[in-house]
Amino acid sequence: MLQHIRDNLMGKVAIVVLGTIALSFIFVGGGKFTTIGSSYAAKVDGVDIGINQFEAAYRDQIQANPQYAALPEQYRLQLRGNILEQLIQQRVVDNYLDEAGFRISDRQLTEVVHQFPEFQLDGRFDRATYESVLEGASITPMQFEASQRLSLRRMQLQRAIRGSSVLPPSNYRRFLNLAFENRVITTATISAASVASEINVSDEMVAAFYDENSAMYNLPETADVEYVEVLRDSVAADVNVSEEQLQDYYEQNKDRFDQDEQRQARHILILFDADEAGSEAVANEMITRVRAGESFEELARQYSKDGGTAANGGDMGRLTRSQMPDAVGDVVFSMNEGEIQGPIKGDFGFHVVRLDKIFESGPLPYEQVRPTLLTELQEQEAEGLFLAMERKLSDALFDATDIRSVAEAIGVEVQSVSGFSRESTEPFGASAAAVDAIFDPLVLSGARLSEITELDANRTMVFSVTAHNEATRDTLENVRDQIVATLTNQQSEDLMAGRAQQMLDAIEAGESFTAAAEMVGAEASATSMITRKADDADQSLAVAIFTAIKPMQGKPTLGSTRNDAGGYTVYSLDAVIPGQPESIPVADRDAGRSQLVDQYGVGDFVGFVQALRANADVIINEDVLAAQDLF
Repeated sequence: MLQHIRDNLMGKVAIVVLGTIALSFIFVGGGKFTTIGSSYAAKVDGVDIGINQFEAAYRDQIQANPQYAALPEQYRLQLRGNILEQLIQQRVVDNYLDEAGFRISDRQLTEVVHQFPEFQLDGRFDRATYESVLEGASITPMQFEASQRLSLRRMQLQRAIRGSSVLPPSNYRRFLNLAFENRVITTATISAASVASEINVSDEMVAAFYDENSAMYNLPETADVEYVEVLRDSVAADVNVSEEQLQDYYEQNKDRFDQDEQRQARHILILFDADEAGSEAVANEMITRVRAGESFEELARQYSKDGGTAANGGDMGRLTRSQMPDAVGDVVFSMNEGEIQGPIKGDFGFHVVRLDKIFESGPLPYEQVRPTLLTELQEQEAEGLFLAMERKLSDALFDATDIRSVAEAIGVEVQSVSGFSRESTEPFGASAAAVDAIFDPLVLSGARLSEITELDANRTMVFSVTAHNEATRDTLENVRDQIVATLTNQQSEDLMAGRAQQMLDAIEAGESFTAAAEMVGAEASATSMITRKADDADQSLAVAIFTAIKPMQGKPTLGSTRNDAGGYTVYSLDAVIPGQPESIPVADRDAGRSQLVDQYGVGDFVGFVQALRANADVIINEDVLAAQDLF
C-alpha cells in the first residue's frame, strides 16, 4: 500500500507514455549538451532538475529492479541516461503546462484524493487514516497533494491531445478491410518424421562436431561454499512490544499526531442548471422536508447531484477547515452539531448542509494510532537487534579461523551450497556482492573467510570455500547425446527445407500443387480460407500467409515456412478477400473505431512531447550522469 502511495508521489502515473525505463526513449534531439558544475543534473529552459531528484529516481529503479545493480559499467551509464531523459521529458511537459496556465482546482484535487482506497475507512475517506498512511510512507500531505496536482495536470494535457485525434472514415474502412481480410490457401506439410529415415549421425561426425565447438561444452568454474547469515526477518520474529511500551511511546510522540478541528457533515447539492432561481427553490424544499421529519440521507441519495457523496447519504467525511475553503466551509465551521443550514450558494449549485459531528483539535486517540505505533516500535526494535547481530558477527569474524566458530559465536547454523558458479542465482539471489566475495582469490583458495558481505539491507553473510573447481571442458561421453540431438536436428532441418524447395521448383516447372506434394512425400490439404484473427491457425504459417504478396492475374503466390509443429509447410496463396465492414456488428465497429482513435491520440501526444523536447534548451551535467551511485 505504501509503495502505491510512493509511486503516486513520484508521478509514475502522470504520463503513461513516458514511464518505461527499460525501452529506448523516442524523445531525442534539440538539446545542448555540455559538462557543467555539480549543482544540478540537467537544466531545461532554465529550470533545474536537481541532483537529489535524479539520484532518487535512479535509486528507485535500482530498488525496484535489484538486477540493475549488477549491470556492467556501460549499461549502468545507459540506465542513468535513460532515467535523466525521462525527467527531462517530464520537465518540458511541466514547463509547457506552466506557460499554458493549466490549473487543478482544490475541488478536483479533493475528489481524486478521496478516491484512494488507502485513505478510506469503511468505504469513505478518513482524514486520520490519510495522515497516518502518508506518515508511514514518510510523505507530508502537502508533498502528496502537490504531486497529485502535478500528475493531474499532466493527465489533463494528455487527455486533451488524445481526445482531439481524428480518424477519417476512409482510413477506418481501409483498416477494417485489412483487419478482417480472408486469404484462400492450399498447403502441404513436410514433417520431421517423413525425413527421419534419411538421417545418419556417425561417431566420426559427433567427434568432429565436438572438436569444432569446444566452447559449447565448457563446464564453468565452481565452488563448494559454506556460509552463515544474519536475516532481518529472523531477528524481527523475536521482537515483542508490550502495551506499556506502546503507551509510553504514544505519550512521547503525541505532538506528531496532532490534528486540526474536523467536522463531519452531510450535504445535498442542487445544481444551477439553466434555472438558478428554480434550483434555489428546490434547495429550500429540501430544507422544509428535512425539518418536517424526512430522512436527510434518503433525500441526499435521491436528489443530490454530488456523485461522490450522494450514494452515502450526502456524507462528506471528516474534513478540516483547509479542505473546505469555499462558502460551504464557512457555514459548516460555524454550525452546531445537528444543525441544518441552507441554501448555501457554491460554485456549481445550492447546498443544504447538516452538521453531524465536531472533532476537536488535538492528538488523535491512542487506539486510532496504535497500529502505527506498534509497527514503528517493532521496526525500531528489529533494526536495533539486526545491527547488534551484525556487530556480533563482525566481532566473531575478527577472531575466527573457520566458519563454524563464527556460527557458534552468533548462535546460527552453518549452511552450504555445492557447485556455485558466477552464473548461479540461488541461494544468493544472483547477488554480484556474493559472487565477488566467494570468488575472491584468497577466499577461493581457502586461505581465509570472506569479509562481511551485505547482499541487501536485510541480509548479511560470511562465506567460506571448501572446494574450488576450475573451469574445464566436459567430456565427449557426457555430451554425446546433446551432440547427436543437435546433428539430428540440423540434418532434419536441411532435409525438410530441401524437400520444400524441390516442391516449389516442381510447381514452377508446371506440376500441379498436389502432384508436386506427392513427389516429395508431403501431405497436401484441401483449399481453405484463413483469417487474421484465427486463434486455431498455425501462427508461423499465418504470419507467412499475411505477409506474402497478393496473387497477381490469377497466378498464386508460392512460398514455404517453418510451422509450429517443427516441420515445413509449402503454401499457395490463391486469393485475397478484403474484409466487409458492413458484416461487422455496429457496436463492434464503433468500439474498434474508438480504440483506433485512441491509438492515434497516443501517437499525437508522443509527437507533441517530441516537439517540446526538440525545441527545449537542455543542458546535461555529464559529470553527474557518469558519477558513481550517490546513495
